[in-house]
Formats: sequence, C-alpha cells, structure tokens
Amino acid sequence: MKKIYFVLLMALPLFTFGQDLVTINNEPVQELKGFKMYPNPAYGSEVYITTETNGTKDVKVYDVFGEIVLTKRISTNTLDISRLVSGVYVLQVTELKKTMTRKLVVK
Repeated sequence: MKKIYFVLLMALPLFTFGQDLVTINNEPVQELKGFKMYPNPAYGSEVYITTETNGTKDVKVYDVFGEIVLTKRISTNTLDISRLVSGVYVLQVTELKKTMTRKLVVK
C-alpha cells in the first residue's frame, strides 16, 4: 500500500506543471469588402488591387522568409511589382484600418 501512495505523489507535480495559461485574441477580424487582386499568378510587372471603396491602400509584400520586400502606398488600383523576382509572396493590403492578406505568385 505504501508504494502506491508514493507513486501517486510523484506523478502529481507532473500534472500541475504541464498546464500553461493560453490567451486568445478576441478582437473581431475586419476584412476589406469587395477585395480583388488580379492577375494571380502575375506574369507582368503590375497587379491590380480593388476594394469596395477603392481608397488609398498601404501595401506590404513579404517573401517566404517573412522579410518585407516591397512597401508601397497606392491611391490607384495598380501595384508595380517589377522589382520582385519570380516566386511566392504574401501580400498585405490595409485600407481604412482594415487588412486583407493574400498569397501572390509572380511568374
């Protein structure tokens, strides 16, 4: 009987230390209405980005390593991507404090 109690007391600290506090971001996701990005995959030097309001947009382009390779503020719907080499990128567009993130393939 004494051996069973010893085993239970030894296992108790394992269960208490294994629990961590996890928090979740409860902010509502605000996405851009009417968001369109074309062509994708992009073969030329331009990508067109349209939204419902078509206001001024802050655009960031990330490579596969998470590095920002292009930052641009555009007031039209045309983004110049001539500096980008062929590959896969993540495009983040912010307009009126709302953000949309999409994958962009440049051929």
